Amino acid sequence: MTRLGFVTILVLALAGSACAPMGGGHGMHHVRTSTVTVAGTGTVSAAPDMAEITTGVVTQAPTAAQALAANSQAMERLLQALGTLGVVARDIQTTNISVSPLRRQGRDGQPPEITGYEVTNQVRVKVRDLSRLGRVLDQQVGQGANLVYGIQFGRQEPAPLLDEARKRAMADARRKAEIYAGAASLKVGRVTAVQEAGAASPRPEMAPRVMMSAAV
Repeated sequence: MTRLGFVTILVLALAGSACAPMGGGHGMHHVRTSTVTVAGTGTVSAAPDMAEITTGVVTQAPTAAQALAANSQAMERLLQALGTLGVVARDIQTTNISVSPLRRQGRDGQPPEITGYEVTNQVRVKVRDLSRLGRVLDQQVGQGANLVYGIQFGRQEPAPLLDEARKRAMADARRKAEIYAGAASLKVGRVTAVQEAGAASPRPEMAPRVMMSAAV
């Protein structure tokens, strides 16, 4: 399950019982108001329908050109394997490419010596069909992926869930305001301001049958 939490901050006007003249001696009065600030929280749970994998290839060679060539060949195999599993190009995004020298500590105070080069190529892969997730991982490792940073589950269309969480947060905030107002012998008036503090990141809750599974 994926939990999408939202926190909403409300400032609610509380109508007080004290009255004061408006001025001019015409007997007009106005209600003096106070405000209370409360925080409401809304949380919605739903099963994930997509996952993102950050994976890649690290290659080493005596020269930068050789390391790049080997890395390019390995990445090409990875991309071809993803295509055969139905992962389209728009769901594959390069996140990092780096070329770094490999150094060996010099002797007798000499500076470090470059012994070769390392190339790292990372991509983020979005898997929209979770039934293929295990096969995607197997194919990646089988085709030479030696970097797998983990899997993040989520929803392809999180907006409806977030909107429901907002509604629940608003209801929670009003409930708290009613409690405070009642304790102060006041009543809740209109909402004077609403501030959205931010959405929590989706938090996966793995079912026992998934955690016990031996297969990828």
